[in-house]
Amino acid sequence: MEIRKKQRAVVDALEDVKGRDIVVFNVERLSPLFDRVVIASGDSSRQVKALAEHVADKLGQLGVKARGTEGGLGGEWVLVDLGDVVVHVMHPTVRSYYNLEELWGGKQVKLKNRTAKRVARKLPRAKKKP
Repeated sequence: MEIRKKQRAVVDALEDVKGRDIVVFNVERLSPLFDRVVIASGDSSRQVKALAEHVADKLGQLGVKARGTEGGLGGEWVLVDLGDVVVHVMHPTVRSYYNLEELWGGKQVKLKNRTAKRVARKLPRAKKKP
């Protein structure tokens, strides 16, 4: 699966289960092991686990097998390895402590907001003035 489609599928899966503060970093110049790092927060240990499981399930449905997951027992930080995309789902206090955004500090990937695009399609077009 193309990297852009995979990262979009990951973000969509995180948004499905109300993941917060989702960021995607392009780290292909920083690591030979993967190209993207996705970081998201969940409000509780239960939600952190649910977010990670949902990402693995959704991508599995698209034919992308998770190579592995780490941290599922504690639920404060779960890592999902999808090969060229690594997903970190964290409790906000753990996220602020480890500050992965600073560590990876690669180029942040801007994703188009699909919800805004859907809303824009439903709005009537403005009439041009003669």
